[in-house]
Amino acid sequence: MTTPRPGWGTTALFLLFLALGAYFTFAAVQGDYGLFRRTQIKAEAAELRATRDRLAAELAEISNKTRRMSDEFLDLDLLDEQVRAVLGQIRADEIVIR
Repeated sequence: MTTPRPGWGTTALFLLFLALGAYFTFAAVQGDYGLFRRTQIKAEAAELRATRDRLAAELAEISNKTRRMSDEFLDLDLLDEQVRAVLGQIRADEIVIR
């Protein structure tokens, strides 16, 4: 007793579905919206968040220094630091080590 073999149409349809399945599987993993790209985007987002936090800390520090140097707030330590940096001055009781 022989079993009937599938025709060419059935084989072609099977190969078409197999190729489509392989293509969509590849696109789901490697494509523009695939899993690897999603992981890449998450890593970039984490890096950008870290940069944002670092810049926010720098901005807060600069804002604090700006406020401390304003007319309504006089911080003598900051003023002394800036005068020393700009003019290169030291007090008589200090020793400079290079």
